[in-house]
Amino acid sequence: MEPLSIADLRLDYKLAALNEADVDPDPLRQFEKWFLQALASELKEPNAMTLATVDSQCRPDARIVLLKGFDEQGFVFYTNYESQKGRELAGNPNAALVFYWAELERQIRITGTVLKVTREDSGAYFRTRPVASRLGASISRQSSVISGREFLESEMARLTAEYSDGEVPLPDFWGGYRVKPGCFEFWQGRRSRLHDRIRYWPEGESWRIERLSP
Repeated sequence: MEPLSIADLRLDYKLAALNEADVDPDPLRQFEKWFLQALASELKEPNAMTLATVDSQCRPDARIVLLKGFDEQGFVFYTNYESQKGRELAGNPNAALVFYWAELERQIRITGTVLKVTREDSGAYFRTRPVASRLGASISRQSSVISGREFLESEMARLTAEYSDGEVPLPDFWGGYRVKPGCFEFWQGRRSRLHDRIRYWPEGESWRIERLSP
């Protein structure tokens, strides 16, 4: 077996360009444009995004979550409030999001502050989930240590019998967060690593658009 040379792994990007004259003045509309293109390209889970948080000692942590909605108020995802990310957001409500669409040679970075969505909004979304997903959310004490896989399976069997009518209530510890963006960066891969990076920075009631060095 020949030694693996990770340092030699490289790709020269060439699909598209991103110029200041072409981007929308509103970063949310620019995000929507790119997101719709990702959907049209039939990427697998284009709504998958990295969520980065920090703990009480400013140690960073990151994981993949799924975007479930976005508008002028921010970007929404749902999770267990008692999970590690939930505890970290309770202590420090600042977070970063990263979307990476390799097939389009694109990346979007968003930083902002995080608030919980209303209980009504969480309930409305929870009711749209498949019954098995609602049961799974009710069972999981996310990020806590458990005895083994058997615990999850026995709890699933128990709750499946208890809620045989499919009316699974919204758990008290589960719901949504909204990331209110303070900064956007749109990245388009280019040849020779001279990538396009366009940043939106708040400036009064509008956004300042600037190009960053790759």
